[in-house]
Amino acid sequence: MRAFIRTEYGSPDVLELIDVPIPTPGAGEVLVRVVASSVNMADVDYLLGRPSIARLGTGLRRPRNPRLGLDVAGEVEAVGANVTHFGAGDEVFGDLTAYGFGGFAEFACAPEAAFALKPPNMTFEEAAAVPQAAVMAIQGICGKRPIRKGDQVLINGAGGNIGPYAVQIAKALGAEVTAVDGINKLEMLRRIGADHVIDYRTVDYTENGLRYDRIFDIAALHSILASRRSLNRNGIYVMVPGTIPGLFRAMFIAPLISMFGSRKMSMLAWKPFRPEDVASLKELIASGDLKSIIDRTFPFSRIPEALEYQQHGHPQGKITIQM
Repeated sequence: MRAFIRTEYGSPDVLELIDVPIPTPGAGEVLVRVVASSVNMADVDYLLGRPSIARLGTGLRRPRNPRLGLDVAGEVEAVGANVTHFGAGDEVFGDLTAYGFGGFAEFACAPEAAFALKPPNMTFEEAAAVPQAAVMAIQGICGKRPIRKGDQVLINGAGGNIGPYAVQIAKALGAEVTAVDGINKLEMLRRIGADHVIDYRTVDYTENGLRYDRIFDIAALHSILASRRSLNRNGIYVMVPGTIPGLFRAMFIAPLISMFGSRKMSMLAWKPFRPEDVASLKELIASGDLKSIIDRTFPFSRIPEALEYQQHGHPQGKITIQM
């Protein structure tokens, strides 16, 4: 089979398309013929080896694991012994984050826990966009305390990979949603249900005097104290730290601030593809309340270009890969 690998950190230029043997599923494993995959900012970070502290786990000078690709959707080709949930021909989608990656290949092999049956009302490309981004969205929106109907929810960085799912999930739960992103993404955010939109280049949501019951901060560029000012009493702030300073703020400053007063600040403690999250997402997908917003689809041979676009193109929603 064909697979993209890399043997060093760097730009998408370091990727190599090679032929490797098709994996044989072992006990409890599922072999999937990949029909579609998708690109996340995490794929770019892993490719570049950033933040630098992450290399303590992935390899200091060069990556220990040459494989890339987290999200997949496809058809089950074969199953190993003791697999109970899937059979050959089943249409599935899944997240390979906890199982060594490998989504940028013609076949993917992982324990059955990595997969779930594909929503029947989604194409393979739409389903491939879901696993990481939508799970992060539902955990960020619903994690600390259930949203109540009428809650004021602000999503900062709402137009990228994760945000469109978060907007739709919050709306489906009855919230009044404010979406923050660049002006070129605001029309899309209105179209998927945002009640209010803010162009971050002209308005700073931490200084406009408005307050929210929940803030899901995917961009995470404001200080913890500034974001706290924008919370109502008993409000919750959850951030996705994308930088070393952001990680420091989330791990040390947020818990300290949360000790005083009713406003709670925290970092998203993402848990990949939990069954309960996947079940909730599939219900929202089945009801039509949740759809994948796809900016662009690239053919398999142009995965390096897709990663370059993810890094520099500011996509509206997800980038998908079609085999």
